[in-house]
Order: sequence, then structure tokens, then C-alpha cells
Amino acid sequence: MSENQNHRLHAYITGRVQGVGFRYFTMTAAEGHNLTGWVRNLHDGRVEVLAEGKHEDLNNLLRDLRKGPMSAEVRDVKYDFSDATGEYDRFFARHTV
Repeated sequence: MSENQNHRLHAYITGRVQGVGFRYFTMTAAEGHNLTGWVRNLHDGRVEVLAEGKHEDLNNLLRDLRKGPMSAEVRDVKYDFSDATGEYDRFFARHTV
């Protein structure tokens, strides 16, 4: 992966991560790292995040996701990286699926 090209992070966060402000926390963190993409709750209790940007910024977001907001209890973060598609122009919350 080239340092100058954008990449995509796709992550699933498990633990006590719904009803604790995790989506808002993620949106604030992603915007602070100049990332685009989205965050959403899943019906199975996990939170899903898809973010695009510079690899270093994605790693910083990943570090934030492992901590979560103070009211959350993150047990695990499963993730992978791929090439960015550039389809998003901002970071936002999606509806639960």
C-alpha cells in the first residue's frame, strides 16, 4: 500500500457499543482524521465502520475504535484494509441493518 494513495478500512466492533454514543464518537473521530465513509449499528449488537483516507489516518481511527467512548466497553475490533473507491465525500451515520 502506498502512503500517498487513499485506502479503505472496514471494521466490526463488538462489546457494549450500542446505546453508548459510539456512532457519534466514531463520526467525530473520523472527521477529525479527515476521513470519509460511514458508521452504523447492526441488529446483532455490533457497530460497523467503513472509512476511507490516508493509511496513517485510518490507523489513528482504528486506535480510537479500540477505545471507544467512555461509556462503551469494546471487546474486539475485526478489520481489513483495501483500496479506496472514493465514493464518499463526508463521514456520516447510516441506518441500522
